[in-house]
Amino acid sequence: MTGDTGTRDVLAIMELLLTAEIFNRNEELDINDLSPRCREFFGAGSGGNREVKRPLTVSEGAIRKVFETPDSARQAVRANPFVGYDEFGQRLSLPSLDTAAGWFLKKGGKERIGANPVLAYFFDGKDGFEVSYRETRARNRRFEDSREYVEGRVSRIIAESEEMREARDLIIISAPDEVEYSLAKLVCTPRQEEMIKKIAVALEHRDYLKRHGIYEFGRLLFVGPPGTGKTSLALAMSQELHMPVLEVRLAMVTSQYLGETSKNIDRIFDLAKKLSPCILFIDEFDFVAKTRVSDDHGAMKRAVNMLLKNIDQISFVKNGVLLIGATNHPRILDEAAWRRFDEVVEFPLPDQAMRQAILEKVAATIECDCDFADLAARTEGFSGSDLRMMMKEAVISALMEDRHRVDPVDIEQGLLRAEERNVIRAGR
Repeated sequence: MTGDTGTRDVLAIMELLLTAEIFNRNEELDINDLSPRCREFFGAGSGGNREVKRPLTVSEGAIRKVFETPDSARQAVRANPFVGYDEFGQRLSLPSLDTAAGWFLKKGGKERIGANPVLAYFFDGKDGFEVSYRETRARNRRFEDSREYVEGRVSRIIAESEEMREARDLIIISAPDEVEYSLAKLVCTPRQEEMIKKIAVALEHRDYLKRHGIYEFGRLLFVGPPGTGKTSLALAMSQELHMPVLEVRLAMVTSQYLGETSKNIDRIFDLAKKLSPCILFIDEFDFVAKTRVSDDHGAMKRAVNMLLKNIDQISFVKNGVLLIGATNHPRILDEAAWRRFDEVVEFPLPDQAMRQAILEKVAATIECDCDFADLAARTEGFSGSDLRMMMKEAVISALMEDRHRVDPVDIEQGLLRAEERNVIRAGR
């Protein structure tokens, strides 16, 4: 075994051994001290259970299965005098933890320590080495943000109730780790940024707000033209606040058996409360207004009234459910719908400065010869979605000529496609 690859494989195995030994010795460490890779290796979190069974063990069979390291790496680890080996169970161990830790650090394990909370816990405060256990743990992806954890909770909820199973079929549930959007990728208005901070503060101080009876908080209405980021921000807040998001499209909830629609709405709100803390995102909220104005079917009207009643009764402080409604057509919402929300957040078409910021973020990882300030000035009236679509078309234009660099001619192609699309949309 030679070279960087061999050293990397040996360090990967030693990291597992150190993690197991340190974790087993310290009962205060929990699943969020294990890195996602270590959780996978040790089978922690199976079925969405956050309890970790001790002792953690490292077998050669598990190493081969998960890491596919060469035999030479495993043999090199076993050859170390501070590594124990149980022939019967083919298990590796570290009878001399301090010696193994010193060797690991000397052989280049510093970067791994900074990414592994269990190792950071051990090395924090050691002479001659600087690492913060608190900061390392804060950077580690939370188990509660994973799909496995969220799906485990959902499975337990729906196993107890046929009604909850029916509600599950009507919504899209995403764990924070699954959401592609993050605040770092979005360009928000100052008002939107303020709203996010307020929600984060309320989440941190829910018990205080509850003690003082401050419940009218956390029912947000996002309003603005299509493509201005209403859905993107709702999803990004899932990542930022570490809460799963439940997406509801009201038109989909309407059952062909109208008498079931009211029950469906009730069930969705009940599921959200059981899964809290979470975000309940109701898209196409103008469906409510259209129904109240144009539909004279009694069952449908009862369903809409049931929705408004549920909104009345939901509370971020009491129930841990952050309700977000989104509409492209705020003018058609009547007073009964408006007054249900504690806060209305506007999503305007981006101004020139915002358009430039959006373009720069979209193109951040792309090799691009483009004057973003000039392009922002030429795209007045474009939504954020229009700008992203324009850049996508520019990238495709370059790839069609077998180039990875986006040139001005590609930008012009993208701009042309976006303008054509807007003309077609306006003529509908």
